[in-house]
Amino acid sequence: MNIRTPLRPFVAVSCVISAALVLSACGGGSSESSAPASAATQKSEYVTPRTMPEGKGSNAADGDFPRTVVHFQGKSTLEAEPEKIVVISTGQADALLTLGVVPVGSTAGDGADMIPAYLTEAFPDDADDLAAVTSVGDRFAPDLESVANLKPDLILMNTAGKDAAAMYKSLSEIAPTVATQGTGLYWKQDFLLLGDAIGKREQAEKWLDDYQTEAADFGKGLPDPGNVSFLRQNEDRTRVFGVASFSGSVAEDIGLPRPESQSFTDETSQDISSEQLDLADGDHLFYGVQGGDATKLTGLPLWDSLAVVQAGKAVAVDDDTFYLNTGPTAARGILSTLEKTLG
Repeated sequence: MNIRTPLRPFVAVSCVISAALVLSACGGGSSESSAPASAATQKSEYVTPRTMPEGKGSNAADGDFPRTVVHFQGKSTLEAEPEKIVVISTGQADALLTLGVVPVGSTAGDGADMIPAYLTEAFPDDADDLAAVTSVGDRFAPDLESVANLKPDLILMNTAGKDAAAMYKSLSEIAPTVATQGTGLYWKQDFLLLGDAIGKREQAEKWLDDYQTEAADFGKGLPDPGNVSFLRQNEDRTRVFGVASFSGSVAEDIGLPRPESQSFTDETSQDISSEQLDLADGDHLFYGVQGGDATKLTGLPLWDSLAVVQAGKAVAVDDDTFYLNTGPTAARGILSTLEKTLG
């Protein structure tokens, strides 16, 4: 197993937030709203799940093997600490690296790097091992032969947006496979389940406690930060992101209000047309463009009419970190950007 002691990337983090979190279905804003987003703020009582999913995990102490892990496609037994791990789904390479483990194989998303630049920057001591990670194809259709050739001890996947049962069946015939839930909404609980699978659940819990406290302490020190808006453009889609999204969860952890147009919790994001760009307005706007060409957004006819743009508070951010990879180190990167911008 390629294991390194991870650096403390982006920012130093310190203490704990209450583990008594409540999942609420409140909200329900619509992308059809015509009210300027900067005119209102929303403090939702929705809270991103951050405890081990009910009935999942192994109940084994860190480092204890064999362990049988209950997950979202059944249960898998690992006879010993896995030394060669293949990751199939979004954010799982990030989660492994955060826990000090480098995968031996990984998939890549459409138009995305297999190992995004922010991870190489966050873990420079692992640069050689990261450069040696083997591609095993697409996240929704991994190359099973490439996976098998790596002779993994553990395969990690999630259930989001795919025929999870079929994929799990194929992968589990190669090696013990653990399925997390997936999407940015569940990144915290998925981090804990992944940590459990590799015998590092307590380490993952400590990381989350530290991160949650850093975020909460930062929020308490902001007298009137205003609301924050999140906008992404990739391929032919332009989307605003709600409370129950990856970037939205970091804003929630800080206690930042959201524009009324982004108060929805029933979806991660909502597509908007170029004529609906006012739904991205707010007191602060953090926008990402896949591929890095910001003019795909800033060149839109209504861009310069946004109050946040006129106020000079629209900030271009790394698309991988804010919108694509949904892992703990990416979350810390978002927190760091918000600290620098709002603090």
